[in-house]
This record gives sequence, C-alpha cells and structure tokens, in this order.
Amino acid sequence: MTTTLPTAELAPPAKRAPAAVRKRGRKRHSTPLTIAMLAVLAYFLLPLLWLLVASTKSTQDLFNTFGLWFSHAPQLLANIRATFTQDDGVFVHWLLNTVMYAGVSSVGAALLAAAGGYGFAKFRFRGDRVAFNLVVGAVMVPATALAIPTYLLFAKAGLVNTPWAVILPSLVNPFGLYLMRVYAEDAVPDSILEAARIDGAGEARIFFRIVLRLLGPGLVTVLLFTLVATWNNYFLPLIMLNNPNLYPVTVGLSSWAAQAQNGGAGSSSDMLALVVTGSLISIVPLVVAFLMLQRYWQSGLASGGVKQ
Repeated sequence: MTTTLPTAELAPPAKRAPAAVRKRGRKRHSTPLTIAMLAVLAYFLLPLLWLLVASTKSTQDLFNTFGLWFSHAPQLLANIRATFTQDDGVFVHWLLNTVMYAGVSSVGAALLAAAGGYGFAKFRFRGDRVAFNLVVGAVMVPATALAIPTYLLFAKAGLVNTPWAVILPSLVNPFGLYLMRVYAEDAVPDSILEAARIDGAGEARIFFRIVLRLLGPGLVTVLLFTLVATWNNYFLPLIMLNNPNLYPVTVGLSSWAAQAQNGGAGSSSDMLALVVTGSLISIVPLVVAFLMLQRYWQSGLASGGVKQ
C-alpha cells in the first residue's frame, strides 16, 4: 500500500537569506560619522546662537554673563528700538542701501551669467575656448586683489562714492557664468532652439521667452550666490564709499564698532550692544531668501553638476 505524503511535507525548507544580505538591508550607523556631523552642526549653529543671545543683552551684560545664555534682564526689544533710532535712524538707510546693492547686483549678475553661459554652451565662434578658459581662470582670482585696480578705474570714471561703485563690480561673476554654461549644456535642448528658429523667432526672443525659463533653477542658484556675496561684501564698499548715508550695513556696523572701541563713558559705551543687534537684524533677510528659494537652489546645483 502506497502512502502519499502531503505536498507541504515534501517541500524543501525555505532558505534563509544570507547574513550579508540581511545586514545590507538594515540601516547602518556610524558613531564617528555622527560625532563629526554634530561637530560640524555645532560649528555653524553656535555663532548664530551666540548672536541671538547676545542681542538680548546690554553692553555690560555682554562682558559679565555667560555668552551662550540669556541675562537676568533680557532687552531685545529695547536693543532693536535703539538700533533703529541711533543717529537719526541711519541704520535704516544702511539696510535699504544693502537691499538695493544686493538686489540689483544679484539680478543683473544672474542675467549676465545666464546670457554668457548660454552663449558659450550653444554657440561656436572663433576663440570661444580661449575666452571660456579666461573665465575659468578668473574664478581663481580673489576679489580683494582686484579692489584697488577697480577703485583706480572708477576714480578715473568719476563713479567713486556713488552706488554704481558697488553695483557695477558685483555684476561680474565668473563662477556664475561657468555654472550657467555647464547647466545650459543639458537644460536647453538643441531641438527646441531649432524649432523656434524655424518658426521665425529671433535670438533675443528665444533667449527671453524660452531659454530663461529652462535655466530657471540655475538662474536662482547664481542669484543666491551673488546676493549673499554682495550682502556680506565689506572691503569693496569700504574703499569706494565715503558718505555714511551710502554705506551698506557691513560698513555701517563696522563704523559703530570703531566708535564702541574708541568711546568711553556715555552713549558710545552702549554701541557694542547696537552692533550685535544690528548684525542679527542684518542676517534675517538672507535667511528668509534662502528659505523661500532653497528648492530652486538645490535643484539648480543638482542639475548643473550631473550630466545626463
């Protein structure tokens, strides 16, 4: 008599996945890497924490209390009010000047970089490689090395102590042009350009109606880089401007810091608290700009750095 065993009993036992495969599926944690990332995070955030805490203190409390904790009598609102009313509200002029310098320079530099990068990427002309190599070489030249020649050139042109002395040099952004050239090679298909030319569109119309839309993420990336560089620029406005009403916030706060160091008792002794509070106020627009445009900035960097 033949006995038939159930199929389940005849089936071979299920094989377990190898240990290496099981380990590969798990998330791996690296203690040294975690410590390194925490150290980097502290390096960037501790100065901001100190600035926020110090803005709530008086000048006396800045020296008599722990730097990373609040004093017994915080006075942030009083410091902000004093900062905006000091010297007949000159800080407001400095802040508006900075917004104008950074805004005009960033938009202009982004448009020029987009036009130049698009031209290098999609057009061929005699000496294009040499010209682009000169642009790449200009990236390595520090801006401080060009400050004195720029001052002499603008002095001959009669533009010293005018807003143009800060705006015009900031429009030149070799790194932005290089970034836009790399981005335009992949972001602007040749087929779209040819179709637009067949339909009778001119080069200017193609650039402003088609190319700028395709270069949007890269354009925002260059705009943010130039915005931060111009907003934080100190040396160029320092040598170009003599009128305090034309100062950006960086040079203006530096002049207040000099008064705090040279002044004795009286109102000058409270200048240091105003400098710290003014520094906190000056970084708020940059934080807002990054929070609003970070998604374009991140996509622009990713698209410009990877060829498909």
